[in-house]
Amino acid sequence: MSAHDHAPDRTADRTADRSASTHDGHSHGIAANADRRYLVIALALIVGFMIVEVIVAVVSGSLALLSDAGHMLTDAAAIAASLWAMHLAGRPARGIWTFGFKRAEILSAAANGITLVVISALVAVEAIHRLLDPPPVAGGPVLIVAILGVIVNLVAVWVLAQANRSSLNVEGSFQHILTDLYGFIATAIAGILVLTTGFTRADPIASLIVVALMLYAAWGLLRDSGRILLEGAPEGVDLAQIREHLLETGHVHDVHDLHVWTVTSDLPALSAHIVLDESCFHDGHAPAILDQLQSCLTGHFDVEHSTFQLEPAGHATHETGTH
Repeated sequence: MSAHDHAPDRTADRTADRSASTHDGHSHGIAANADRRYLVIALALIVGFMIVEVIVAVVSGSLALLSDAGHMLTDAAAIAASLWAMHLAGRPARGIWTFGFKRAEILSAAANGITLVVISALVAVEAIHRLLDPPPVAGGPVLIVAILGVIVNLVAVWVLAQANRSSLNVEGSFQHILTDLYGFIATAIAGILVLTTGFTRADPIASLIVVALMLYAAWGLLRDSGRILLEGAPEGVDLAQIREHLLETGHVHDVHDLHVWTVTSDLPALSAHIVLDESCFHDGHAPAILDQLQSCLTGHFDVEHSTFQLEPAGHATHETGTH
């Protein structure tokens, strides 16, 4: 017997879900509008400077600048994808899309991670080639553009730092820009070395540093997005601890089929079967227990989207595949 089988239970469940969705819709709606503005500003900064950097990289023969431009291209793509994902995530749930398109941001983050891996591999191959056979590099233009790149990326980092970075979508764009900032610092150092010592291998070495930073950013994006796409429990969530808290609720004998996953950033979800005293289904006590279970989750684990199936002990014989 489930909580959905009783009218009082359904009412309590709908009330909790409506309260959660109202809360989410209000706070996330405002954040989304603000985040969209921050992303557009950062995108304009990145695209404008990237065009300048490609031109100077071709003229000066600097692979470090070209690799930075490639990374900035992924930054621009990441921000553009984030904006599109944000647009999709704002669409209401309907038809077969029972959660709407909220996971679009997670797909965007995964795509950005894959793109970073591909570009870093291409730059690494060329950097190794130039380490073995270094071509001439104009240190002056490299240094000037790198310093300008540091300034532009500092502004972009400052802009995105004001956005809601608890969203994997926004955090992915932020990490892209931050990594690019580190890359420009490395490129500036390479430009100084080329100018002062004539050590042209500093340029491909700086490129390899940028490659390492890109791979690090890619790993973070792929790890976090993969965890969500594979329905893993949210980071920091201890299933044993959740089970223990639920079992501490009065009249609860057992908890099984406990699932915790993340629909999208800031939207963890939980479902579980709760075994209660037989008497709870005869004296009307089940709705009160449902309220207690949901309060336990929101109070201790910040999980507002939950679904419980309340059942008597004998119901286990009618279920298969329980765990």
